[in-house]
Amino acid sequence: MSNLLTILLISQIVVCVLLVISILLQNRAEGLGKMFGGGGEVFRTKRGLEKFLYYFTIFLIVVLVLLSIVILKYSA
Repeated sequence: MSNLLTILLISQIVVCVLLVISILLQNRAEGLGKMFGGGGEVFRTKRGLEKFLYYFTIFLIVVLVLLSIVILKYSA
């Protein structure tokens, strides 16, 4: 049981780091996205890497919530 909990906790940390990187690379934020050429356009469609980052961020949030629930279940 302890090995499973350790694996889940490490995977949660990895997902958190990936989520932070994914959020910082978004073009709308003033983080790293602006450094890579993010402009001031307000209304436009998401294409290419921006669309991938958007859906990847949502996927990571869902995975993080599910991991947290599973860790809570196994730690109690």
